Amino acid sequence: MPTVLALSPHLDDAAFSCGGLLASLARQGWQVVMATLFTGSVADPKGFALACQLDKGLSAEVDYMALRRAEDVRAATELGIAPPRHLPFREAPHRGYGSAPELFSAPRSDDDIAAVLETAFSGLIAEERPDLLLAPQAVGGHVDHVQAVRALTSRAVPIPILWWRDFPYTVREAAPREPLADLFAALPVRRMALDPEAQARKRAACAAYASQIGFQFGGVEGLDTRLAREEGIERFRLTGQLDAAILGLDAA
Repeated sequence: MPTVLALSPHLDDAAFSCGGLLASLARQGWQVVMATLFTGSVADPKGFALACQLDKGLSAEVDYMALRRAEDVRAATELGIAPPRHLPFREAPHRGYGSAPELFSAPRSDDDIAAVLETAFSGLIAEERPDLLLAPQAVGGHVDHVQAVRALTSRAVPIPILWWRDFPYTVREAAPREPLADLFAALPVRRMALDPEAQARKRAACAAYASQIGFQFGGVEGLDTRLAREEGIERFRLTGQLDAAILGLDAA
C-alpha cells in the first residue's frame, strides 16, 4: 500500500491544515504516518515557556506536552489513521524564544534546530519509505514552522511534497504573514474538496486538541466558524510529480 508521511511541527498542525486529506487517503487504503516534530516534555518550565502553559488554563505541575501528545493520539483515531509518531524536539519557547512576538520573528542565530531536523527527516524517510510527503508552508510565520520548512528544503528530496496552507493562520486575517512565500510562489496549486465524511473527521480531530481550542478559537463554536471559512477545501503547493487525480486533488 502507498504511504504518506505528514511532517507536523506541532501537536495539531497536520490535523488542522490537512486533516481532511489524511482521512481521505486512509479511507482509500493509504498508510498514513503523522509525525510531529516538537513534542518533547520539559520538566519545571520557566518564564515564557511556563506562560504558554498557564494561558491554556493549566497548572505548572501538569506535563503539558504529555497532555498534548495524548490529544494527538485521539485526533489520529478520529482521522482513522495509525497512532502518530512523536519526535522529541523542544518547542521554540524552550529554545530561547522569550515572547509571543519572537515566535513570529526571524529564527534566532543560535537556534540550530533546522540542522537537527534535517537529520531526523532523513531517518524518518528512510524508515517509512513514503510515496508522498506533506509539510507546512509556514503561513503565519511561526518560527517552528519556518525551521521545519528550512530543514526539508535544505537538500533535494526525491519524493513529491504537498505543502499545506497553515490553518488557522490562513483564516485569521485577509493577508497573513508568509515569510517563505517566495519558496512556493512558482509551484502549482492543488486543492482538495472535502466530502462530508472527511470534513466530519477533520472537525472531530481538531476538537480532540481540547487544550488548544479555547486559546486558539475561543471555544468549539469558534473552531467551527474558522473551519467554515475554509469552505470545505484544503489547499496545497506541489513539489515533484504526482498523479493528483488519484488522490482526489484538483488543479486550482
